[in-house]
Amino acid sequence: MNFRLLAPAEEEKMGTGVHSSSEVYTSDSEKGFAVNINPSTSPELDAGAKFVLVSKGSWLHCGYHLTTSIVGPVILTLPFSFTLLGWVGGVLWLTLAGVVTFYSYNLLSVVLEHHAQLGRRQFRFRDMARDILGPRWAKYYVGPLQFVICFGTVIGGPLVGGKSLKFIYSLYHPDGAMKLYQFIIICGVITMILAQLPSFHSLRHVNLVGLILSVIYAACVTVGCIYIGHSKDAPPRDYSVRGSVADQLFGVFNGISIIATIYASGIIPEIQATLAPPVEGKMFKGLCLCYSVIAATYFSISISGYWAFGNLVNGTILANFIGETKLLLPKWFFVMTNMFILVQVMALTAVYLQPTNELFEATFGDPKMGQFSMRNVVPRVLSRSLSVAAATLIAAMLPFFADLMALFGALAFVPLDFILPMVFYNITFKPSKHSITFWVNTLIAVASSVLVVIGGVAAIRQIVLDAKTYSLFSDG
Repeated sequence: MNFRLLAPAEEEKMGTGVHSSSEVYTSDSEKGFAVNINPSTSPELDAGAKFVLVSKGSWLHCGYHLTTSIVGPVILTLPFSFTLLGWVGGVLWLTLAGVVTFYSYNLLSVVLEHHAQLGRRQFRFRDMARDILGPRWAKYYVGPLQFVICFGTVIGGPLVGGKSLKFIYSLYHPDGAMKLYQFIIICGVITMILAQLPSFHSLRHVNLVGLILSVIYAACVTVGCIYIGHSKDAPPRDYSVRGSVADQLFGVFNGISIIATIYASGIIPEIQATLAPPVEGKMFKGLCLCYSVIAATYFSISISGYWAFGNLVNGTILANFIGETKLLLPKWFFVMTNMFILVQVMALTAVYLQPTNELFEATFGDPKMGQFSMRNVVPRVLSRSLSVAAATLIAAMLPFFADLMALFGALAFVPLDFILPMVFYNITFKPSKHSITFWVNTLIAVASSVLVVIGGVAAIRQIVLDAKTYSLFSDG
């Protein structure tokens, strides 16, 4: 399938009803269909779009942002998903999810480019929902879903970083007095500093570092798995799927949900907004860079981890590197890998801060004043600092937040990344119901809707099973 699809001009030749570039379309607030408006009446940019989503980036910068937003420490759970799906199911779904998300993100890019050509560039996911589905969809569905994803990731960042710091500390001070919540607070302070970077574009060099580190620690984990797999400490390998029939069935959907969430972004429009005009074709190049990194990291970790440990893989593959009585790899390996993870997850957290920063800026900022005027700096620093402080407090209180994120992933990431792009494209370009594009998009949207329901049920089941181990400010 041609991922680039047809350019708007080519769609028009095919009779799909794309309008001329002299017209701009937005959605009627009550009827939900496109109506013509005059370009001269387009609203001015609010402070969020003007100051946070600065359009100065190249396709390379876009690739850095995309990679850091998608490739994170959560990839260390991929071998565990294989224990739920087996060799064939794991490799098949990992490949299929990659193809579907690349296609989906490219659809979003094509729709965004189309509206930019019409003179009404959309900077945010909720802008797309407002113009294509109607303002109520933007306000009551897409906007809240995206906020849950982004703020949830900001909570998860200090939590993952804190666990990495705690692990390094425990290597040298196994009976040390410091608790997990203290390390979470340290990472929260780092996040608060990164939160003050004024715009998404400001993160381009930070995200380049994040991209490099994700490749390095994926390589480290892969080498570690191969080394242990060939060592005398290698466990007996069993690749069968364990558990009762019910456990296996729920496990399959859990594994599918894990992999779907690992490919998720939820902020594609905001990333494309950082591109300097003209935007045509740049996002596609950025996606190619991003998915080159994804192919190298996802498959290497998944296959090497499952090969080395079989169905004994833990929730995160690093836990398998610790034997019952000793470390299976040198201490320096754990320090190095966890430091790479710590720095990369801070970059990832800074990326997901941007949509929330943009929302605060749009609410409290004044686009008529300068970006660094006191009128805008004071509310910017206060709102960003308070939001990160709240996220850090939640992370310290609820170190079992990962279970909740699995639920959020099923209910939020899948609609934004698997369903809405198909809907947006079909509504915008109106492909013929006899075309392959229409039915591929419809099939993906319907299948993903089923995944939302089943994935949500599986995540809730896991929360119930783990609930007995939950405690506030726990050290686990």
